[in-house]
Order: sequence, then C-alpha cells, then structure tokens
Amino acid sequence: FGKRGIEGMIIAANYARRKNIPYFGICLGMQIAIIEFARYEAKLNQANSTEFNKSTPHPVIALVTEWKDKSGKLEQRNPNSDLGGTMRLGGQKCKLKKSSLSYRLYKKDKIIERHRHRYEVNPNYKDKLIECGLEITGMSSDNKLVEMIEIKKHKWFIGCQFHPEFTSNPRDGHPLFNNFILKALKSTK
Repeated sequence: FGKRGIEGMIIAANYARRKNIPYFGICLGMQIAIIEFARYEAKLNQANSTEFNKSTPHPVIALVTEWKDKSGKLEQRNPNSDLGGTMRLGGQKCKLKKSSLSYRLYKKDKIIERHRHRYEVNPNYKDKLIECGLEITGMSSDNKLVEMIEIKKHKWFIGCQFHPEFTSNPRDGHPLFNNFILKALKSTK
C-alpha cells in the first residue's frame, strides 16, 4: 500500500473511532487500529509497524521474534533474518474475554480461526494500550499473542488478527460479519 496508503488507513481508523462509526479491522485492519490508538490515545508519537517503518521509535506492531519449526524447535528471528517460514498460517486457538462483545457474538470462550500474517502486536506495548482504554479481548492459547481488540466506549469497534472471511459464506455468515453489518446499518439511520 505504500506509506501514503497506510497513513490513509490510519486516518480512516481515527475518523471511525472519534466519530463512533462501526469499525471492523481484519488482520492489517487490526494492526492499523492499534497504530492509530497508540498515536492518538496512548500519545506514542510516530508509533508504527516495523513492516512500514523499521526505525519507528514505538514499534507497536512487529515481526514475531520466536518461531517454532516443524519439529517444535524454537528459532530466534530478527528483521534481517530470512522471512521464509515465518508466516503464521492456518487455524489457531484463541481465548476470548468473557466480558467482551466478541464472546457474546461467538457464544463461547474458545475459538479457532484461520491466520495468514507475520506481524503481531508487540507485547511490550500491551499494558500501555490497555491503560489508555484499548481492551484486549482475545489472546492466543499460550497468552502470548493478541488476537482481538475492542473499544468498550465505542458503538462497535472490533479488530481481529485472523481472517473471519475464510469461514463466512452467504448462507452461513460469520458472527462478527453478521453483527458488524447490523450495527453499520443501524448507524446509517
């Protein structure tokens, strides 16, 4: 998307958050929401993803540094490493916070959703983001990776690191899409 495209997405996420317009951030959309929130609510000027700015002073989104290979052996990676095999792919377990909208929509506290990405929320910024009002509503089964976010004081603001469109279809819509569309329709009236 280039720098201009990413900054445009951040402006759009900022507008949706400030104007209480329903926002559904999928994968990069969640990462954009995190960057926007870090900049404007947590006051972390120039917060960004290392995918877009390797020298950002606040890498709120970054490459995962620890990966397990096919045998289960832990590998250390860094931005200069070969990125081959570093994509988080396929069905991954996620634990939902029981007080969240996501939990109410799924009607369960453990889900499996499909992923396709290599950048994640940097855990070093998690506490600061929570302190400023971001709610982490879904975590990986090992509690290391942020899977879902919400903003409670917002009409409908959900971000997910996974791809719910992979399991949604016209006859059996995904609960996140179904509820997002309902809220978006209501907000246009």
